[in-house]
Amino acid sequence: MATKKIHFTASETEQAQTALRRLIHQYGQSIISHADVIVALGGDGFMLESMHRYMSANLPIYGMNQGTVGFLLNNYEEDDLHERLDAGQITKLHPLKMIVRDTSDRITEALAINEVSLLRESRQTAKIEISVDGHVKVDELTCDGVLVATPAGSTAYNFSAHGPILPVNAGVLALTPISAFRPRRWRGAILPREAKIDFRVLESIKRPVSAVADAVEVRDVSSVSIEEARDITINLLFDPEHNLEKRILDEQFTQ
Repeated sequence: MATKKIHFTASETEQAQTALRRLIHQYGQSIISHADVIVALGGDGFMLESMHRYMSANLPIYGMNQGTVGFLLNNYEEDDLHERLDAGQITKLHPLKMIVRDTSDRITEALAINEVSLLRESRQTAKIEISVDGHVKVDELTCDGVLVATPAGSTAYNFSAHGPILPVNAGVLALTPISAFRPRRWRGAILPREAKIDFRVLESIKRPVSAVADAVEVRDVSSVSIEEARDITINLLFDPEHNLEKRILDEQFTQ
């Protein structure tokens, strides 16, 4: 089997930069346009940043943990990297596409690999109407916010907000309220990945709300539309014993 051409990238931490220098010395460095695979060194935050940065490159990304969390990453080992890359298993992810209209009628679009979240900006609770596929499902959610999470992002902010953990290949999204006051008994919903979710911010001037797609934040929003971007595919590469599907499944049984 031909040796893969690798483009290494790393976070700015001393640990990750040291690993970067060692791996480039051992395996060389290909420019991104000639590479077969991207190897990212850092934590989950840097891995998320790398997925956004190299989304258009259409290359598999193999992360190695040189950070603090490492849920999206493989163990860091310097030896036998070519063999690990050849044996790696691909997990395909599709980001969420967020289209936001703010109170000045400006339109902003952004992509989210983990989640899109709406969050109150002030001491006032947010009031948000929720529609799915053009049908109003919640007339008025009084809350700190609400989010839509992908399966890959379901173990992050979504899980902290008591949302469900979703298997990667389940074909669903999580719709999760954040500190909901009313309706008191609503705990969110699991939606098919084809669903289009629309949020309308009620009393948007008195109760300002921001919308966040991963690292992109839009302030003072009036409406937000979210759907999966099926035309965009992100390929993550995992060691067979550390594949993302198994990790997310195991997370449901952690104490």
